[in-house]
Amino acid sequence: MRTKCALILSTGDRFEGVLIGYPKVRSGEMVFTTGMVGYSEAITDPSYFGQILVFSYPLIGNYGIPSFDISKQDIVPEGFESTNAHLGAIILTTDSTEAHHWNSYQSLDRWLYDQHVPGLIGIDTRHLVHIIRSNPQLMGRVEPLSDEAISSSYEFYDPSLNNVVSRVSTTQRRVIGKGKKRVGLVDCGVKWNIVRQLVEYGCEVDLLPWDTDLNTVDCNGWLLSNGPGNPENTGTLITQVRQQLKNIRPILGICLGHQILALASGAKTSRMQYGHRGHNQPVYLCGTRRGFITSQNHGYVVDTETLQEGWKPWFANVNDQTNEGIFHENQLFKSVQFHPEAAGGPRDTAWIIKEFVESLG
Repeated sequence: MRTKCALILSTGDRFEGVLIGYPKVRSGEMVFTTGMVGYSEAITDPSYFGQILVFSYPLIGNYGIPSFDISKQDIVPEGFESTNAHLGAIILTTDSTEAHHWNSYQSLDRWLYDQHVPGLIGIDTRHLVHIIRSNPQLMGRVEPLSDEAISSSYEFYDPSLNNVVSRVSTTQRRVIGKGKKRVGLVDCGVKWNIVRQLVEYGCEVDLLPWDTDLNTVDCNGWLLSNGPGNPENTGTLITQVRQQLKNIRPILGICLGHQILALASGAKTSRMQYGHRGHNQPVYLCGTRRGFITSQNHGYVVDTETLQEGWKPWFANVNDQTNEGIFHENQLFKSVQFHPEAAGGPRDTAWIIKEFVESLG
């Protein structure tokens, strides 16, 4: 028999459902995704660190979780974006107790237990999404209703108040792949499909801890990865990237990396009321009618009006006109707010990573 579980929101709202996964109290920022697939990728996406993720689509878990086999290569296998789950908890309408897929290794419930991640099912996620949309920067707490797990003194956790990049970045520098083009990949919580694509394009990837002294790295270009939290809470990384802007090596920023590049260039960022998360965010190439559907996961945005001389907006969001990318007029410095590596999600903008690799010479 499954354990009852409660979700308590910072608004005072309370919901009761059933626990799946691990019986543990977890708190974090309440966010939701509209993705119909890619739940194992989302749960292992380091950008969700410190957040409670609500899946608005009701059929989650129906194709199970693939096997995590890393024996044949030094790359996290497809179906996962890091070696373990990073988010605080997940909320579902219901989970699928049976998984039907040729690549399914175990159920979502069992995998969450192994990952020490609690989940809550049995509540109206459509209503919960409306609450999230009506209450900017909403916090929540998942409490399994058992004597072992409950903690009445547990406070709400807001990941934006801390340097959470240090919690998800690699701690050891290592080289992945072989090739004539060497990419210095600053790991702020990198999704591994970025690494996979760079290797497929023939790059040698120097995976760097977030606090690496970039002046000691020999590479043909930089990739600033995605990651969680407030871009201003990234230690000395902004200053280090600003120093690299004095050189001519190409730079590509993705998601948090986009925000860090903008801050390094002198622009400003701000926290969004709700953020963009899901696989169906439309963007357009500035100055054209050319549009793309993108995968996104971010709660901060670059303020286009603060871009400094020489910098231009590259993409904008169709729905709210917020900035989705920047580029430098004279240097090979570019960044995008969305995820061109598309895991999971549409591959409309996969050409961005390809063009970056081609720019390395």
